[in-house]
Amino acid sequence: MRAIVNGELRTASDAGTVEGGTILFEDGKISAVGADVDVPDDAAVVDAGGKPVTPGLVEAHSHAGMGEWGEPEDGDVNELTDPVTPHVTALDGFHPRDEELRHAYQGGVTTVSARMGSANVVGGIICSMKTYGDIADEMLIQEDGMKAAMGENPKRVHGDQNGREPATRPGIAAKLRQALMEAEDYVARRAKAREDGEPFDRDLGMENLSRVVEGDLPLRVHAHRADDIATVFRIADEFGIEDLSIEHATEGHVLADEFAKRDVPAVVGPSLYSGAKYELSNITFETAGILHEAGVKVAIQTDAPVLPQEHLDVCVGLAIREGLPEDVALRTVTRNPAEILGIEDRVGTLEEGTDADVVIWDGEPFDIRSDARHVFVDGKHAYDSERDDRDPREEYAW
Repeated sequence: MRAIVNGELRTASDAGTVEGGTILFEDGKISAVGADVDVPDDAAVVDAGGKPVTPGLVEAHSHAGMGEWGEPEDGDVNELTDPVTPHVTALDGFHPRDEELRHAYQGGVTTVSARMGSANVVGGIICSMKTYGDIADEMLIQEDGMKAAMGENPKRVHGDQNGREPATRPGIAAKLRQALMEAEDYVARRAKAREDGEPFDRDLGMENLSRVVEGDLPLRVHAHRADDIATVFRIADEFGIEDLSIEHATEGHVLADEFAKRDVPAVVGPSLYSGAKYELSNITFETAGILHEAGVKVAIQTDAPVLPQEHLDVCVGLAIREGLPEDVALRTVTRNPAEILGIEDRVGTLEEGTDADVVIWDGEPFDIRSDARHVFVDGKHAYDSERDDRDPREEYAW
């Protein structure tokens, strides 16, 4: 058993902040949290010294483990051979020893939704992964969605560079509709074959995409501009897709009331970026705060390696500066992304029964001068800032 004592526990749960609190964990799970927790004599103890203690940070949109830190090419992010690739899954391209992952947990980010890129209209299955470990299957929490993309990336990769559809926004929308129609037809044929006791030729891509049209797998759509976001809402209505998130949401503030009316979450960012392409011309750190005030569930992302994964906390700090209320900021990188990804029973809060993913900070978590002091992932002492001369993949001894 292990214990963190004398911490300012910012639980991101309904319990709020617990002063002078204690966390007990064993077998990778939190077994007790509170101000009056008895610590067994045989527990290995870390004294937080009154410093802030939070859940491990969760990023709901990342390519860490996929994009390969320091690689000049696209890594294993995009299967560029076709604009519709629902048959691929991020787990098969996830590299546990990607340096981006080490940077992540040393910066307090213990869970990421690792995904295929935005070159394709339909990109493949996304997976929620821990950032610390050696075997991808053991780092996997669950598959959390199907990646899709609108806007300039599919246009550029397939239209401009390869001379094939889609070359326009209408072409992208048509490709997405066609894929969803084929999935609906596949579901109907499969059901009839089962009813009739007939053989059925399975298709991996359609098996995956059928989970979206049947409501078993969320659709997570890369969309920056307000008109692209509106197109996603239109197509979702046409196919009855309710489990949906908008990724990036650069102009999400323009449609804040529409997000709220539809109860669609927004994964906002990376906002620490220039207007490097037309659809980013209205980029601002105000977006997260405006969406929150409208009643939208908001998560903040770095889109790593677009921004370094360990700077997720900096992005939150800048959003606070531009209007995101301080009392909800922690939730945008803990509880909210966990709920959006459907993994809130595992991560995102300091509660009994959740994974022992815990960060002790040496100051205010979203102050640029602060850093992660201790990081625990599944109860393992993954990082100690005073002992970082050791192999970062080796669990630190107590």
